[in-house]
Amino acid sequence: MTKTVQLTTLHWDAALTVARAALVKAQELGIRVAVAVMDRGGNLLAFARDPNAPFHSSTIAQDKATTSAGFGLPTKQWWPVLEGMNSPGLLAGIAAVPRMVVFGGGVPVYVNGECVAGVGVSGGSEEEDEICARAGLAAAGLVAEPGKS
Repeated sequence: MTKTVQLTTLHWDAALTVARAALVKAQELGIRVAVAVMDRGGNLLAFARDPNAPFHSSTIAQDKATTSAGFGLPTKQWWPVLEGMNSPGLLAGIAAVPRMVVFGGGVPVYVNGECVAGVGVSGGSEEEDEICARAGLAAAGLVAEPGKS
């Protein structure tokens, strides 16, 4: 019987670099956002928020990051998958799952093909939020797809 498992996670320094770069990109776009970097267990690694970001953006950013880290998919990919299943029960069930987000702005973090964290940005449009999240990853030399690291 195996008694332990070794897991890889994102270092706090890389997480802070991601959060800062995402905020800088938001400033360039003229939007006010919150940025969260979460590990695969939903633990906060780094967080930053523009003082003028919408109140709820803090929690939404964390939930986007948690969803991406937990499933290894960008949050924007969930809605098309759910729509294609044509299952009202599944839609109702997913909506009831705490911290699950099915709209854009969250991306996973891959290192050597392994999902190690997620980044969530909230405060702009779905597209703007994802642009900021990916800018954060790029600044830290990280990627959101498993085959690109």
